Amino acid sequence: MRRRIATRYVSSVINDPMESNHTQLTDKYDRRLNYLRISLTDRCNLRCLYCVPREGIPKLRHEDILTYEEILRLARIAVNHGVDKIRLTGGEPLLRKGIYEFIPKLMALPGLKDISLTTNGVYLGESLEKIKSSGVKRINVSLDTLRPERYERITGYDGFHEVWEGIELARKLNFHPIKINAVVIRGLNDDELVDFAELSQHNPYHIRFIEYMPIGLAKQDSDLHHVPSSHIKEQLSRIGNLVPIPNSAHDGPAERFRFEGALGEIGFISPISHHFCHMCNRLRLTASGGLRPCLLSNLEEDLKTPLRTGASDSELARIFIDVSRNKLHGHRLPHDTSVPFPGHMSSIGG
Repeated sequence: MRRRIATRYVSSVINDPMESNHTQLTDKYDRRLNYLRISLTDRCNLRCLYCVPREGIPKLRHEDILTYEEILRLARIAVNHGVDKIRLTGGEPLLRKGIYEFIPKLMALPGLKDISLTTNGVYLGESLEKIKSSGVKRINVSLDTLRPERYERITGYDGFHEVWEGIELARKLNFHPIKINAVVIRGLNDDELVDFAELSQHNPYHIRFIEYMPIGLAKQDSDLHHVPSSHIKEQLSRIGNLVPIPNSAHDGPAERFRFEGALGEIGFISPISHHFCHMCNRLRLTASGGLRPCLLSNLEEDLKTPLRTGASDSELARIFIDVSRNKLHGHRLPHDTSVPFPGHMSSIGG
């Protein structure tokens, strides 16, 4: 099936050989897709409740994962067609060997303006000097609790202090911004909203509250429920006035705020209660070489097969263009978050 898909794209390029040379990646709703999230690996050292079942999921074979050379080629094609922001994700990207040699090559792509990294932070402290030397200055750390014992319950690993020490060291090394992403789940960590928010008052951290999305088929998903951003805002209003901050060119979908006089920020990412699909500018490249127009969609096209069977850059660009044009207007995630969406975050790239 995938070979037939690849052949279809090759044929369309032959019929219109010039189209892919200059086409910006846009969809049929005139959204410009200039942001590519690249999953470097499906491996992760944690087993977060909302991401991976405790029993785990099958891992990709080494030969099924894109090589750095293949990723670099695809990234170059994407940048040549208007992508100017790339985020490296996983799994846990710092698990992949060679990442610190790969990032400078990625950063050297003409036209690429921004590279950032999302990590669970466990290896952050021991890696920060190499991350900084590679050229990355923007990092996102996934941290869903500030309580060590709860951290172990959520992630399956007793590593809170390692993560927090890494965040503090990143601040001392002048990484900016340092975003702390907290997925808020009712009855699990929604009693820590104020604790997280207060971090932004005296530190330059950007706290991001993310509504839980039921992605995956883990047996415990039916026990996990999102907390609307409106409720979070209401709780935070008790400790101060949230002042809106205009979004910058490289911002994602977060609504940004700051407490008056605070050093840091508060952000709200609300895929359930307030869809931001109308402003989505993302494509996703999975570790196995699938190109997805949306995290919350089963639509995916194979880039790895044509890449490894001799496709030209124009033929690969045609796949980027066609996937972009087939991006849906909005996701179809149900408001009833007890119904999980198929797939696993760890294999897609969050």
